[in-house]
Amino acid sequence: MCQIAQVSRASYYRQLQENSPTEEAMAVRVAIQQIALEHRRRYGYRRVTAELRRRGMVVNHKRVARLMEEDQLLALRRQPWVATTNAGHELQVYVNLARRMVLSAPDQLWVADITYIRLAQEFVYLAVVVDAFSRRAVGWALDRGLHTRLTVAALSMALAERRPAPGLVHHSDRGIQYAAVDYASLLAQHGITASMSRPAYPYDNAQCESFIKTLKQEEISCRRYRDLEDLRGHLREFIEEYYNRCRLHSALGYRTPVEFEAAESGAPLTTSLAASVTLSFQGMGKSIAPIDESSVADSGSFTTGKAGGSQAPRPIGSMSLQLTIPRRVALQQSSLPLHQPGASLTETVGPSEGKNTER
Repeated sequence: MCQIAQVSRASYYRQLQENSPTEEAMAVRVAIQQIALEHRRRYGYRRVTAELRRRGMVVNHKRVARLMEEDQLLALRRQPWVATTNAGHELQVYVNLARRMVLSAPDQLWVADITYIRLAQEFVYLAVVVDAFSRRAVGWALDRGLHTRLTVAALSMALAERRPAPGLVHHSDRGIQYAAVDYASLLAQHGITASMSRPAYPYDNAQCESFIKTLKQEEISCRRYRDLEDLRGHLREFIEEYYNRCRLHSALGYRTPVEFEAAESGAPLTTSLAASVTLSFQGMGKSIAPIDESSVADSGSFTTGKAGGSQAPRPIGSMSLQLTIPRRVALQQSSLPLHQPGASLTETVGPSEGKNTER
């Protein structure tokens, strides 16, 4: 009717509220019930409000919360998660690069994690890989055991789906499934740099933790599954059809991951790097001057130069450094184990300061 009259939906509902408040209230209530049922009571009042505005109905979020409470449509919530990480191993662990990355496009940083799901007669385990920029779940795998094949299957699915260019950073915890030789070899074959956070520090993996929380609250805790295959079918529907394509994400401006990637795909990159990785030190500021990629490739080492070397030197207390890593060269070399004595960083100071320091 709005299309035929060539008026916006917002204008129609505003006029309806002024002239027929009872009919407007009923229309809002019906729309809220429809949204809640479409999303199987996974949406809270904030996302229902955002969906109403997408449909042209400007409704206050407090009113939406009140109507949902009156109609008993509040979202379902269940118990918190349980840790499944086993970091007590002697395998290689890697430098945390995700903490200092500034993302500007998809397939620059992937975050991965494992969670458990309880069925009627057994526990099963789910491994997921999430794009940190768009929050899109790009790979997942389900198995009855916490084996390396579980994480390898999730990563293989993500690689087949996305086909990322070399330079991608893969971040995870220090669990043995991610430090295993088979997993590290698969990363190296596709030019992916490994990154790991320290134990009991999940904040750099927040996007994946948030996905698991949403999965548990909006799907796992709301159903009872017959067996592993029944669970697999519902997970495929939730992740690939609902979470990636239909669910509105507050961190993305109440857009779906697919919509967010489509909107950001046309944005030009400012450099040839996959992402900017900055190293900061105590008592020092931040640098804004990158170094030339060709010079790093010729020298074959990591070099951090003072920003604006031709300018007058600044006091050591305010000196700022930046590590600029080329896509194909330095990111491969940056995945050195933390406990290897060969991991070194060469610092080149400006000519006005007249000395070189190596540590």
